[in-house]
Amino acid sequence: MHPGVTPLVEARDVHVHFGTARAVDGVSISVMPGEVVALVGESGSGKTTLIRALQGLQPVTSGEIRIRGAEPEWKGRAGRRTFHDPGIQMVFQDPTGALNPRHTIYEIVAEGLRIQGRRDDEEELVATAMARAGLRPPERFFSLYPHQISGGQRQRVVIAGALVMEPSLLLADEPVASLDASIRGEILALFRSLVDESGLAVLVVTHDLGLAWNIADRIAVMYLGRIVEVGAVEEVLAEPQHPYTRALLSVVPGRDEKPQLLKGEIPDLRNVPSGCRFHPRCPLLQSGLLPEEVAARCVGEDPGRIGLEEIRAAACWAVAR
Repeated sequence: MHPGVTPLVEARDVHVHFGTARAVDGVSISVMPGEVVALVGESGSGKTTLIRALQGLQPVTSGEIRIRGAEPEWKGRAGRRTFHDPGIQMVFQDPTGALNPRHTIYEIVAEGLRIQGRRDDEEELVATAMARAGLRPPERFFSLYPHQISGGQRQRVVIAGALVMEPSLLLADEPVASLDASIRGEILALFRSLVDESGLAVLVVTHDLGLAWNIADRIAVMYLGRIVEVGAVEEVLAEPQHPYTRALLSVVPGRDEKPQLLKGEIPDLRNVPSGCRFHPRCPLLQSGLLPEEVAARCVGEDPGRIGLEEIRAAACWAVAR
């Protein structure tokens, strides 16, 4: 897909277990320079745990994470090892909770620089980051506190705090979920412009396939700790292959199809179903229209993992037949 280009970050068969709970259960994914990848799925599918592992905040049980082609420098004891790479920055879901109410906007954006001891060009870097995040003129916001600005502006402050570190990759965890609908489009347009203008890459976590349509180049659909479908955004959203992707897409506003309401809740990560882990909720299997031999495989045989090299794939026996 990108011959000769090294991914900014890649996971290779990564597992993250919490006791018997398999939050991430053999995931391989990569993000290339200048690319937006949307990681889509319901709450409880393992999306946030995965991006925390990619940033080095969450130790992995097994598997490999590589940053710009090399293994990061891990610190800490076995089972608790983490790493820190300033080139990878996180944008959190709740801007209010992410901002210290006792600090000014300037202090909040400058915090990462101060931790690194970069004080000589601090004001210039802070002003540039704030302007890139859409807080213009930046000097007008320097002395304000989070409660004195709007929710959309607070999210821009969070983004500026990441941009000031001059990252090559942003990991954005539901970056517009807490914002009014009127503001969401502005923030999504900001992410897209940062990518198009500077070559920044973004891995955005969302449960909203409509959001993915607006911002992403590629989509990886995650369910119960595994990626179950991957592909270019136009292909996945125009012709979804996995029944889980079809169900998520059916409830996107504006689509001319009957919504598919999945039965039951996402299963407990401590008790992953046999066979295809989606089979207890799969509308296609429940329809009774699958051939008997395919239905038997759905219930009893794991369709396996989608690998890094996959350009377009779905972990579904009905698609594989």
